[in-house]
Amino acid sequence: MSNRVPVGPSGWYPDLDVTKVQLEYPLVRSLGDSDSQAIADVHSSYGIMRVRPAASLDQVTVEYDASRLSEKDLENVLQRFGIPVRRRFSV
Repeated sequence: MSNRVPVGPSGWYPDLDVTKVQLEYPLVRSLGDSDSQAIADVHSSYGIMRVRPAASLDQVTVEYDASRLSEKDLENVLQRFGIPVRRRFSV
């Protein structure tokens, strides 16, 4: 029996079913220097793959696993980490 972990085509993740979704969120204010740590920290949240600020710093693009998070859950995670996204859903 082998103890090897199966590795997917990317070389990083096992062959798991992932529903990768990319969304753009406008921001309620432009990002500042103090927001860079929040963007780095949100990557530790389960299901979030990538958060990229736009060059204009007035929106972020988020890649996440929709089989792990709903769009509403994603929005709540971004808010909880202090990323100033404009809400699409009411609280």
